Amino acid sequence: MTRLPFSEKVGYAMGDAAANLVWRGALAYLAVFYTDTFGLTAAAAALLFLVVRLSDGITDIMVGMIADRTNTRWGKFRPWILWSTPLLGLFMVLCFTTPELGDNAKLAYAYFTYIGLTLAYTLNNVPYSALMGVMTDSDTERTSLSSFRFAGAFLGGLLVMGFLPELVAYFGDGDDAQGYQYAMYLFATLLVTLMVITFATTKERVEAPVNPDSNLKQELWDLTKNLPFIILPLLSMTLFFYYREIYSGLFFVLVMSIMGIFIKNLVKKSPDDMTGTQRDMVDLLTNKPWLILLGMGFLTMMFNGIKYGVIAYYFKYHVGNELMAGQYFVALLVVSILGALATEHLSKWLGKKKLFIISLLLSGILTSAFYWVPQGNITAIFVLGCSAEFFAAIMPTLFFTMLGDSADYSEWKNKRRATGLIYSAGTFVQKTGGGFAGALVLVVLGSYGYNGMDVSTIEQSLPGMQLLMSWIPAAFAFIAAALMCFYPLSSEHNKLICSDLINRRINPQI
Repeated sequence: MTRLPFSEKVGYAMGDAAANLVWRGALAYLAVFYTDTFGLTAAAAALLFLVVRLSDGITDIMVGMIADRTNTRWGKFRPWILWSTPLLGLFMVLCFTTPELGDNAKLAYAYFTYIGLTLAYTLNNVPYSALMGVMTDSDTERTSLSSFRFAGAFLGGLLVMGFLPELVAYFGDGDDAQGYQYAMYLFATLLVTLMVITFATTKERVEAPVNPDSNLKQELWDLTKNLPFIILPLLSMTLFFYYREIYSGLFFVLVMSIMGIFIKNLVKKSPDDMTGTQRDMVDLLTNKPWLILLGMGFLTMMFNGIKYGVIAYYFKYHVGNELMAGQYFVALLVVSILGALATEHLSKWLGKKKLFIISLLLSGILTSAFYWVPQGNITAIFVLGCSAEFFAAIMPTLFFTMLGDSADYSEWKNKRRATGLIYSAGTFVQKTGGGFAGALVLVVLGSYGYNGMDVSTIEQSLPGMQLLMSWIPAAFAFIAAALMCFYPLSSEHNKLICSDLINRRINPQI
């Protein structure tokens, strides 16, 4: 089994530090930027977050498939990191730019730039995530690599979350629109530098079994024919989430019933009658560990996304100190780095499954306690938030290393490996969860009458902010803990799978 040098683990971590300048950093402020600086209503911003997730449903899977079939002298996944980085930096700046436009044109600009940012992030982060699955064939080394990755991720998020309010104030000198734009110039430059380090210091080692009949052009055409089965569930979920009435509910039930029939018939087909795309889909749909992880990715991102999405509002209005949000983010992310680094050792002691469940329960309990924190009690806010965040940081660290385990399981069971597709689905559900989390924050605030451009609506929305910091995210943590109880892969099972796969690669006839 391949052991990775320390320098390569650090180099890989720099990539997620760069990505999380966008994902965990800038996007944490995007909702409050849209409502309080850009000038969108909470309802318009919520719909924007939801609609953009429909495009992610297509692009994540397409990029995963294309990356799986990319072959260059730099590997399958590393070239995508390099090619997509300038685009990601560009749209990071454009998203936080406030042009002088009318209301409708401004909304169109927000859609264009946010879709551009999520597309650039997909082109970059799907191959980056899949790279973890081919750097080493050891599941324990992947856990270690994931710990380094998320320490880097939280460090990147810390830089933006911790210092963005001060940078906006410094660069803007009273003009928040200018302050956001200039701050993003700085972070985009850092992003490009860190991504180049990742490309230069990492190496792909695990080669997937070659399918001589693979035809990317044909398989992408097959995918386009199946796009309704990706888009319709997302559309129905979005409509039900946004409108929350009987007609959208009935449409959701109808679509999911049709999907169930389609999946059942597809799984029954003979492999000889399937295209490569359909075989990949069946491999995934019959991969129980991956299916459970898919649900875990969505639920944990709802949990973390809601918590992070309301912080800027909570400190600005509930605490009454907007700049203290940056200090709180710094405290959370320092603790997150410790949690990510502790994951490798805790998982060896407890096992990944048990550690995941314990982390969800403890973080959920500590988060729900926010409901009883008196307004303005800074000590209680910081103590509870940091305690909950230590366990919350373990969740994404485990999630991505366990996706690698599910890729191993698929190859072990089916003698086919689609690392990019498996990780693209993982990043997709996380982005979907993040989008729905951001939308839910705005929907709840909107239901309490919040309007960022009208200070008279603030007082009535404070109870909604309190719920968004406590019981609403905690509910998703408790549901995820229950789901994780059904995860089938133990540490012993993973070791057996890794050993069998190594022997197969040495002797393909096995």
